[in-house]
Amino acid sequence: MMNEYDDYEETGEDIKYYAIRPNKTQIKKEIAGLFALGETMSKLSAAHLHSLELPENIRKAVSEVADMPHTSARKRLLKYIAGQLHKIDVAPVQEKLARIQNKSAHAVREHHIIEHWRDKLIREGNEALTELLDEQPAAELLKIRHILRNIKKEAETGKPPKSARLLYRYLKTLFQFEADTELEDEQEAGF
Repeated sequence: MMNEYDDYEETGEDIKYYAIRPNKTQIKKEIAGLFALGETMSKLSAAHLHSLELPENIRKAVSEVADMPHTSARKRLLKYIAGQLHKIDVAPVQEKLARIQNKSAHAVREHHIIEHWRDKLIREGNEALTELLDEQPAAELLKIRHILRNIKKEAETGKPPKSARLLYRYLKTLFQFEADTELEDEQEAGF
């Protein structure tokens, strides 16, 4: 018995092929993400923007958009940036941007830690100094005591807190040294 579909398969004349359309919702989400990426990049400093290694036309547009007020012209330029970003592979750009933002978060956290130690050393004196030496064995005891004495003298005489700034800088180099050695250890271990 012959099936009506057998004839259809043999001739192939009535077969129609349709193109697969891209999902419009997905495309809109991608463009919105690129628009947001352009907005985020417009808030970066010139040095950070340069480190993203963008094509010249995109970098120029992003630096122009950074100085523009929030008007329709700015929105048009951000749409242009999103369109240009759509033409390139943005994964490396997003990765570098994430590193920049992560470094900023770490810098703020480190700043708060250093301020905490400076204030604690000024407030508590030798007790805090003992804690610091336990945590940071590379700290120079005599140097910190000398700076703390100068801080007390400046406070008594009403002079500007020059020594407090010196203590902050010293603590920053002390804690920075620890972060650099951790980074070197990770690189040697292959992380």
